Amino acid sequence: MSFAEKLKSLGVTLPDAPAPAANYVPFVKTGNIVYVSGQISMNESGLIKGKLGDDMEVEAGAEAARVCAINLLAQVRAACDGDIERLVRVIKLGGFVNSTADFGDQPKVINGASDFMVEALGDAGRHSRSAVSAASLPFGVAVEIEGIFEVS
Repeated sequence: MSFAEKLKSLGVTLPDAPAPAANYVPFVKTGNIVYVSGQISMNESGLIKGKLGDDMEVEAGAEAARVCAINLLAQVRAACDGDIERLVRVIKLGGFVNSTADFGDQPKVINGASDFMVEALGDAGRHSRSAVSAASLPFGVAVEIEGIFEVS
């Protein structure tokens, strides 16, 4: 099954790649590697805001991370001239969780993105990663994730 078919079977439609919010590019492609700038938790309904350990539960944070993963794939598709099938594999995700000082479940939150990548891409979605806390994130969003991808 192609990546596009698998995404469709999961009920996921990749959005248009979000434009950058400042003076940077959404991705840089060098050779067969694509570095995607941090994608915030934002879907068609708007920003997904919250602070884990305060006003947001782990499950909601994991869903916000899943949304970031979808936005990452939208950027990869854009980097591949609209052809998501050129994605070879996810290399690394770097996850930032807007959380309180005593919150320690950042990995559980970023699992929302990691699990989605494997569900949608199979073995090509398996990756290395980091999951760290942030005192705040842009616009008050709950999660931001950056990624490194191999493409053909």
